Amino acid sequence: MSGHSKWHSIKHKKAARDAKRGKLFTKLIKEITVAARMGGGDLNANPRLRTAVLAARAQSMPNDNIERAIKKGTGELGGVQLEEITYEGYGPGGVAIMVEALTDNRNRLVSELRFIFSKHGGSLGETGCVGWMFKKRGVINVDRGAIDEDRLIEIALDAGADDVSADADSFTVTTSPEAFAAVREAIEKAGIPIANAEVTMVPDNTVPVSGRQAEQVLKLMEALEDNDDVQSVAANFDISDEEMAQISAAS
Repeated sequence: MSGHSKWHSIKHKKAARDAKRGKLFTKLIKEITVAARMGGGDLNANPRLRTAVLAARAQSMPNDNIERAIKKGTGELGGVQLEEITYEGYGPGGVAIMVEALTDNRNRLVSELRFIFSKHGGSLGETGCVGWMFKKRGVINVDRGAIDEDRLIEIALDAGADDVSADADSFTVTTSPEAFAAVREAIEKAGIPIANAEVTMVPDNTVPVSGRQAEQVLKLMEALEDNDDVQSVAANFDISDEEMAQISAAS
């Protein structure tokens, strides 16, 4: 199972803490605003906005917050101008990391990211240093107890998904960006609760890490995610289920 899917499982488990701190709402509002700015405020005509709004509603964001974010994006309400930037770098053990961010201060953000990478045994790289290792994909996570695996595979593949895989805690449905909305809708219509769903960067191959390096990689990923300007983080690490369980138990 790829590190990407395991990281999404970890993120889902910490989502409740993030929501309580308001951090998750801040990230969701930024994504809604930028999606509306780039593609307009009509959810039916703007797939990125529709995905962002669905993610916000899944976290019980009030409709007033969602509507204000859309209006800021379309220019009906004032607000700061956010810039969409992707950063690339390396983690412990040569792990490749992609960071997608929305910021109103590029200089501040790059300084913060450089510090985070360095603190956790990694380094911020140049544009293009690891980007070739990743592809934009739709990723939908479903808790293992929510549905029979064969049934999920049938629903997902019939709707246009490329693959369904599993680890100890969850199923991961992978799609092309174009098929993401249709597959998500099919899963929801079947009454299957979705733990997490997003279009993000997925690695073509993974790098195994263990021991101290595995712990450092996970701490680096969490530190990057905790930055207010960072929207998502993807990496190509692979940590065994057994070691992942040991690290989770110790944290």
